[in-house]
Amino acid sequence: ILTILGNSAVLATAVRRLSLLKPPELLTVNLAVADIGMALSMYPLAIASAWNHAWLGGDASCVYYALMGFLFGVCSMMTLCAMAVIRFLVTNSPKSNSNKITKNTVCFLIAFIWLYSLLWSILPLVGWGYYGPEPFGISCTIAWSKFHNSSNGFSFILSMFLLCTVLPALTIVACYLGIAWKVHKAYQEIQNIDRIPNAAKLEKKLTLMAVLISVGFLSSWTPYAATSFWSIFNSSDSLQPVVTLLPCLFAKSSTAYNPFIYYVFSKTFRCEVRKLQFCCAWRVHYFSSDNSMENPVSTMWSG
Repeated sequence: ILTILGNSAVLATAVRRLSLLKPPELLTVNLAVADIGMALSMYPLAIASAWNHAWLGGDASCVYYALMGFLFGVCSMMTLCAMAVIRFLVTNSPKSNSNKITKNTVCFLIAFIWLYSLLWSILPLVGWGYYGPEPFGISCTIAWSKFHNSSNGFSFILSMFLLCTVLPALTIVACYLGIAWKVHKAYQEIQNIDRIPNAAKLEKKLTLMAVLISVGFLSSWTPYAATSFWSIFNSSDSLQPVVTLLPCLFAKSSTAYNPFIYYVFSKTFRCEVRKLQFCCAWRVHYFSSDNSMENPVSTMWSG
């Protein structure tokens, strides 16, 4: 519910300000699309399976669930990586060069991210890698246990782990460390903090927001990555079901954090959310007023 409401507010805000969106903000919209896509395509099936105490459906639904999770997960990771690289380029480039990052460039980058994610998610369907159930039995993912059972599973998991997890994560960390060093040197050159330009303060706030988004995503998925890495080299039966279940749930909660970060750090987003709240409240009041005029008896009873 938090994921759908929060990211729907992000998308509604983006639609209202479509002509005013800056090129890097399109990556924020893409991240919201990936988060809400994961919530709509996966969470209802997982919740129903949890209430059922067993996976609903057969192999087809298991493959669908794992494919959606892999698709949107890789898309989110690569979007965060692209955000870090663009933020690094903007921070470390002169003003004239930073304007070269256009909307067409970012749209091309977003298209590449989706194609890259789709390619990796389809590979297990065509024979490289496998999808299978989680150890606790109410969701599905990549078959980590196939790491030792076949050379096919070994090569896929190793390649995926390096190209979809380790390399993007290292890129994110390196970019934000470079930005932090650049900002630190710039602030050292300005002795009086009152003389810091507003543009520099805004750049610092945007960078901090991007860092928190990346930290939230990486910290949410780290416990799940650790348990998956454990199951590569050890039997999944060596871990209690709750030990494998909780990291999975914590990883899925990453889709709900970003709108709250935007709300805290973005004044524009706060104003747009308040306008949406006012608009929704007005519509509810308008329709309830119409209903009460048409049916005064129901109004009396509800009163």
